[in-house]
Amino acid sequence: MELWDIYDKDRMKTGRTMVRGSEFAPDSYHMVVHVCIFNSKGEMLIQQRQPFKEGWPNMWDITVGGSATMGDSSQDAAEREVFEEIGLKLDLQGVRPNLTINFDKGFDDVYLVEKEVDIDTLTLQESEVQRVKWATIEEIFALLDSGEFIPYYKSLIQLLFDTRKKYGAHVRG
Repeated sequence: MELWDIYDKDRMKTGRTMVRGSEFAPDSYHMVVHVCIFNSKGEMLIQQRQPFKEGWPNMWDITVGGSATMGDSSQDAAEREVFEEIGLKLDLQGVRPNLTINFDKGFDDVYLVEKEVDIDTLTLQESEVQRVKWATIEEIFALLDSGEFIPYYKSLIQLLFDTRKKYGAHVRG
């Protein structure tokens, strides 16, 4: 049984928790994290979900994502999800998410990490990930067009690539 902290609309913990999969009470939210790992060639590490996954089976996704569990900080959740899903240890303590996207039932913190990773050394979580690969933005767009990638907005994928190694929404000269 996985427990989630419940937040209010201003992202303050309420002191309450909920069981994953249970009904959300009104004005209750939870935290989700995504980590996008890029290499020095500007490619993103993407994963293909297992065919038996309940949500988005067999589809390609950004590097890692998942829900924060009770007591997790955003950074703790991101580190844990990366380690669980692909077996990579990251230190995100003191690192702010590059983006936070609000959705109906929560907050999605997105971390953009630049790291050289040998994918042959990764340990993939059998219950979640069937394979990983490096992909250019054009390859991800082609997977989106063919219906093989989780249907993110192309503009979001573009933003992830454009803002890696940066904070903020302005181009700095």
